[in-house]
Amino acid sequence: MFKRLFATALAFGMAATAPPAFAQNCAEREHVITKLQDSYAEELAFGGLQKSRGAQSVMEVWTSKETGSYTVLVTQANGISCIVAVGTDFFEAIPKIKVEGTPS
Repeated sequence: MFKRLFATALAFGMAATAPPAFAQNCAEREHVITKLQDSYAEELAFGGLQKSRGAQSVMEVWTSKETGSYTVLVTQANGISCIVAVGTDFFEAIPKIKVEGTPS
């Protein structure tokens, strides 16, 4: 009985302390930003606050007009940024021009 209890506790303890699978995509914000700027010529295009699980984080989209690449970054309050999406062929949407007057 003791061996089973010990093995179960050990297994759950190891699972609880294991890093999450997405941790490979996370680092200090300054390190991530430097990499985006130096390696991919990306600049901050837009961002905003995001509420998730009762906490707030900052969501940013970094883009490069030179290479067409983009990166979606989420930064937590502790300064750790995680890359949640990357891609190529970034484009800017052109807003529709409203013509003033009465439609015919």
